This record gives sequence, C-alpha cells and structure tokens, in this order.
Amino acid sequence: MRTAKILSLIAIVLILFLSGCTNWEKKYQALNVEHQNVKGLLDREKLEKTQLAKKATQDQQTIEELQSLISDKQQTPAVATGFGEGYNAAFDPRAGMVRLTLSNEKLFNPGKATLKKSTIVELDHILSVIQTQHAGRHIDIIGHTDSDPIKKSRWKDNWELSAQRSLAVTRYLINHGIAEDRIRSIGCGASRPVTSNETKSGKARNRRVEIIVYMR
Repeated sequence: MRTAKILSLIAIVLILFLSGCTNWEKKYQALNVEHQNVKGLLDREKLEKTQLAKKATQDQQTIEELQSLISDKQQTPAVATGFGEGYNAAFDPRAGMVRLTLSNEKLFNPGKATLKKSTIVELDHILSVIQTQHAGRHIDIIGHTDSDPIKKSRWKDNWELSAQRSLAVTRYLINHGIAEDRIRSIGCGASRPVTSNETKSGKARNRRVEIIVYMR
C-alpha cells in the first residue's frame, strides 16, 4: 500500500515536471520568436539608415555639381538643371531645390484654370526633364495671383483661383506619369508676391505657377 502511494506521488511529480517543461518550452519558443522579430526590425532599421545616408551623400553630390556648373562654368540655372534656355529657373543650393517659374498668361486665359493647348508642349518638355534628370524627386506645384480682387469669375477669391491653377498643372503631370506620392499642389493666392502689385508689369510677374523640384 505504501509502495503504491510512493509510486502515485512519483507519477504526480513526473506529470508536474513534464508539464512545467512544456510550459518553459513554450515560453522559450515565444521569446525566441520575439527575439527574431526584434532582430529583424533592427536589421531593417540599419539597412534603411544606410540607404538614407547613401542617398543623402548622392543628393549632396548632385547639388554640388549643379552649383559648380552655375558658378564655375557659368551655365544658367535653366541649362544646368536640364530645362534649357528660355526657361525661368533658379537654383538654391542651401535649400537644395530648383524653382521653375511659369507665367499664368502662358498657361491660362484670364480668370480661367484650364490649361491652354498652346502650353502643353512646354509642360511636356518640363515633364520629360523631371522624369529623366530628376527622377524620384519630390515636387511642389504652387499657384500665385496678383492682388486684384476676383470680380467677373466663377472663383470665390484669389486663393481658390491659385489653388485651381496649381491643381490643373499637378493633375496634368500626374496624368502623364508623375507619381501621386511625389507631388503636392499648393495655392498661395496673392500672399507671396515677387514684386509690387502697383504696376501692370508687377502684377503680371506675380501671376505665376512655380514648379519646385527638391534635390534632397
């Protein structure tokens, strides 16, 4: 009888021990999976940091090359950035961006936000340069107006007109190959003039659409 009790106790201990082993094995497996997940995240972060550092170096080299073409070889920003003579382009090496300015008179009829057919060829050229020489860059399309209030137009105010003109250019570029996650459309109304609105020529300069290409 006593032997039977001892054997029963031994059996219970073995069951508890084996059960404990099973729990520890499960815990170990769970911890191992978690360890592998964390290791994978760290490896990906390390790879991303390496890729970002490499891209930053390449972008800086591109900016320095453009600066050299403009300052040392006396090329205009329009030529150095690939758009060519006849385009109103500016390059800011500190900000790392190219600013291409198009007059509203060239793009739109007065009070309208539909692109003129005559300007499509010019936009196609700009699009081609962006896709071949500035591929993968982020882009802003910024619409501007003069300070004259909206009178005979469907638009509520200059903010709306500038936004719709910016959208017209943005949609054209997207419809012809620029990825949506690379481009932003911005309307500034009359808030950012480049010169005084006191003269007709000043107002004409302020009515514009800017295409900003970020080099970094």
